[in-house]
Amino acid sequence: MIDKTNFDKTNAWPFVEAKKLLRERKSNIEKKNKIVLQTGYGPSGLPHIGTFGEVARTTMIVNALDHLTDIPKEIITFSDDMDGLRKVPENVPNQEKLKNNLHKPLTDVPDPFEKFSSFGEHNNNMLKQFLDNFKFKYSFKSSTELYKSGYFNDTLK
Repeated sequence: MIDKTNFDKTNAWPFVEAKKLLRERKSNIEKKNKIVLQTGYGPSGLPHIGTFGEVARTTMIVNALDHLTDIPKEIITFSDDMDGLRKVPENVPNQEKLKNNLHKPLTDVPDPFEKFSSFGEHNNNMLKQFLDNFKFKYSFKSSTELYKSGYFNDTLK
């Protein structure tokens, strides 16, 4: 059993960040009675070590928070899949199909692997599979789906 008094003394960075979050966001946390952390993903390419690192670091902070408070926590992995396709990745098939769709939102670009309705949807699914393989706990959000559902309407007024 871990002695919880040691958590107040530790200078391990996940605990430092968790304690800072609890201190600096105290009123917001009390109002919502939930701690939400978010990671971002630009699905213009396949998931990679940087994607893993962002979710792993956020998970480490949540794990530290689990030792410091019983307040519910959630990690949201947010896909910026409305971003435009800026360049054609070298590691995908059907390069010409992508070249013809430069600067379009990733969810409007055809899937060069021909498995999903768009390149954005393909890469979002690759991300979810990637994170699931490492047993990360997260809620996935797509900017395209949220935008089309009206989720941002009040903010955009």
